[in-house]
Amino acid sequence: MAQSDTVTRIVDAAAVLFSERGFAETSLRTITSTADVNLAAVNYHFGSKKVLIQAVFARYLTPFCEALGQSLTELQEQHGESITLSQLLDSLFHSLLSIQASGEGEIQRFMRLLGLAFTQSQAHLRRFMMQEYGQFYARFIELLSIAAPKMDPVAFYWRLYFMLGATVFTLSSFESIKAILKEDFDKDTSLHQAIELLIPAARGLIAVDDTATQG
Repeated sequence: MAQSDTVTRIVDAAAVLFSERGFAETSLRTITSTADVNLAAVNYHFGSKKVLIQAVFARYLTPFCEALGQSLTELQEQHGESITLSQLLDSLFHSLLSIQASGEGEIQRFMRLLGLAFTQSQAHLRRFMMQEYGQFYARFIELLSIAAPKMDPVAFYWRLYFMLGATVFTLSSFESIKAILKEDFDKDTSLHQAIELLIPAARGLIAVDDTATQG
């Protein structure tokens, strides 16, 4: 088995198991058994469980950030500093579709992992993400703050996390929510349609109103 194939099998298995069971609850032996590799392969390629967790996140964050970076560049070339909040959020959410290109259900899986990153103690993961992808985050936040210049910094911070929470819950639970919609209203919604509906909802969470600048 080629080294690259071994790494892919380990990361793929870890992504599925971590998203289903959690980080602490998933042992390396379970991952290696699922990936059909020996435990020494994990130690050789990753060195530790923390590094493996980081590799799983890189699997999703790299294509997402590359797509977002390209989209933001195109927006700046077309609009300069006149980029609207709607355009930025459209860019953000449609960049998520780059994750789906790697397989069905990958966005949902990534959202579950992202939720776990906040609910389980993974301080190393936040440091890793900021070190490797912080430039994309900083660039997006800077453009977002220009599009919403009157926002109080604390309100802006919390509204970002309200948006993140809504996104993580909706997309990580997409199949269940979709099933309820089908049962109650006999209607279907695709993932792409759900993302289109998320954009105005997110805009409502971020948009400046009369209370946003109050101390």
